[in-house]
Amino acid sequence: MNAFVVLAEPARRRLLDALLQGERPVNELAEQLGISQPAASKHLRVLKDAGMVSARVDAQHRRYRLEPAALAEIDTWLAPYRRLWTGRLAALESYLDRPDRPDRPDWKEADERRHD
Repeated sequence: MNAFVVLAEPARRRLLDALLQGERPVNELAEQLGISQPAASKHLRVLKDAGMVSARVDAQHRRYRLEPAALAEIDTWLAPYRRLWTGRLAALESYLDRPDRPDRPDWKEADERRHD
């Protein structure tokens, strides 16, 4: 199953978000997401099969951790969009930094000084 299919389910994306904080047991993840432990386990199994999380047994609990390398497919797909937004944000920053910008809060004062 490819990364896009796996992450089409919102609960799986939320699980990955929760795992950004570090390794967590399934019961803690279920509680944080407000879903049942069996539902969390089902989604974690799909994420594990896709290589996006790994699990280790700690006493009587399974602790899950994020495996970011499996998200490379999505990162590769997002790269051109990231470049697009980086360019647009840089242009916006340049515009906002212009001292002669008409909508700049101090523009009216500067304009009045120019006409004096």
